[in-house]
Amino acid sequence: MKNKISMEMEEKNRYSDEELSEFKEIITQKLEKAKAEFDILRSSITQSESNDTQDTSPTFKVLEEGASTLSKEEAGRLAQRQQQFIKHLEAALVRIENKTYGICRETGKLIPKERLKAVPHATLSVEAKNQR
Repeated sequence: MKNKISMEMEEKNRYSDEELSEFKEIITQKLEKAKAEFDILRSSITQSESNDTQDTSPTFKVLEEGASTLSKEEAGRLAQRQQQFIKHLEAALVRIENKTYGICRETGKLIPKERLKAVPHATLSVEAKNQR
């Protein structure tokens, strides 16, 4: 009887291994997709798979340079954001392994499942985020 009570208390303080496994699957899928998108952005910056106007007339190239610079800058910003997102997802996987995933780092309370499914790398509850 005592073990059952202590297990119930533990489950209130953290997500069960089964729940953590579900979150791990969600995060792993998002991580794979994020890495693929990052690779696409990175290749668009380096133009390793280029089909643009590199070998056409110089006049056309001058007209296109402004647009290509802007798109490279934008792709660079997007790639940086994507790289940061990947880091957050990888950190969430570490928290799953440590069994600390889903615990608000400010309140110590469990972050609701709905929030974690929407933002799987969240480390703050909505309550704590609103207080910031």
